[in-house]
Amino acid sequence: MRAVIVGAGFGGLSVAALLAKGGFDVTVIEKNEQPGGRASVHRDGGFTFDMGPSWYLMPDVYDRFFAEFGKSPKDYFPLVRLDPSYRVFFADDQIADVSADIEKNLALFESFEPGGAEKLRNYLAESEETYRTTMDDLLYRDYRSIFDFFDWRLLARGRKLRPFENLETYVKKRFSSDQARKVVQYSIGFLGGSPKNTPSFYHIMTHIDMNMGVWYPEGGMRAVVEALVTLGREFGVEYRYNEPATAIDVEGGVARRVVTPLGAHETDIVVVNADYPFAEMHLLPENSRSYPASYWEKKVLAPSTFVAYLGVDREITKLAHHNIFLEPDWEEGFETIFDPKKAAWPENPSFYVNVPSRTDTTAAPGGTDTLFLLAPLAPGLEDTPELRERLYDHLMSRMEEILGENILDAVVTRRIFALSDFADRYNAYRGTALGLTHTLRQTALWRPAHRSKKVGNVYYTGQYTHPGIGVPMTLISSQIVARELIDHYG
Repeated sequence: MRAVIVGAGFGGLSVAALLAKGGFDVTVIEKNEQPGGRASVHRDGGFTFDMGPSWYLMPDVYDRFFAEFGKSPKDYFPLVRLDPSYRVFFADDQIADVSADIEKNLALFESFEPGGAEKLRNYLAESEETYRTTMDDLLYRDYRSIFDFFDWRLLARGRKLRPFENLETYVKKRFSSDQARKVVQYSIGFLGGSPKNTPSFYHIMTHIDMNMGVWYPEGGMRAVVEALVTLGREFGVEYRYNEPATAIDVEGGVARRVVTPLGAHETDIVVVNADYPFAEMHLLPENSRSYPASYWEKKVLAPSTFVAYLGVDREITKLAHHNIFLEPDWEEGFETIFDPKKAAWPENPSFYVNVPSRTDTTAAPGGTDTLFLLAPLAPGLEDTPELRERLYDHLMSRMEEILGENILDAVVTRRIFALSDFADRYNAYRGTALGLTHTLRQTALWRPAHRSKKVGNVYYTGQYTHPGIGVPMTLISSQIVARELIDHYG
């Protein structure tokens, strides 16, 4: 049984390995020169940058994935738990380290507000319970119709998830200080959402980063990509780079081949890990599309991002591995992303700085640092060199002001990546970096389907599908798809 995987992102690489293990003859075709999709690697002047995901969270999901092969992540890459997990720079010059030691975090929250330690302890207990519920009953199952929700256990537990309450409301009931609220909400931005449009059950993120920990794979997230490629090769997967799919030929409601500039790949099934809207609107014939263009136009997209990959000629010692810079106009920042009437390049955004060289000696030459500077942008905005330079200058000035040192003059290599780059390199719809955000109406059944509604042997994996955004979610998506294909065809 032949399977062609379109796209070598985390979704494509993981589903390829699973299907190959299940007995399929698997070929992965990828438009770019390397595997990883949005987790591409950029190298310049001795500096090495993971271009996309930079947080290794939910280690249990990675463990469960590799266990399908009788393996462990540690068979491919060593893991280190970061401490501090991340550093937060507040607008009032306060700096807070979220620690790998829960007792230190309880003390930190007590410093934020009276009774903060007990509030955090209760919050973490609630988020852990919700995490267990979502992992046991929600994430590893597919949803095809409303009847998939009529499971007595799911319904009983689902009520506890408060699906109609947003995260902002949930958090405000539990913490009074601005600092505590922001620390437990910041991570929702990495899921492409806003506290106002994200269901409250995503408070699980605090359990994930404080209880389960923030980890780093030796060699960066690129080491995870390399592990998936190696795993696939062990089961005979063929990888073809610099070979973009140009069409999926459909005959009689069945995909017969995937066409590329180098020829056609005959196949029995197709799994698409390319950008979902792009594949629907550009690879499939119009009468074979599950969703019309109007469907995507109505969806709430996750942000795009402005990213500066910087190599600097010295160590910026005041920065930890992960750093969050929170500006006073927190809410306005989300409005410039999610409110169509206010969408614009931000004037004073909160931003994130990743310094992998703080942990990884292979990321930069000795005595220097790699910086990954990121600010979210609304998808679909105009993207010009002038707008990029203005935002870059602002972010660098703010970072220098907050840290109290000159950094701009230390930059020896620089690459800017933003909206049009996401569209060009990854065929990303309107330049989104992450796909669809996690609103209630874009969760589970209401995300784009894993299986095509029009073509019997076309399936989709990746961040657009259930369960959603992030590397762990993508691995789960692939496990759902692979299980269905192996059960059906195996």
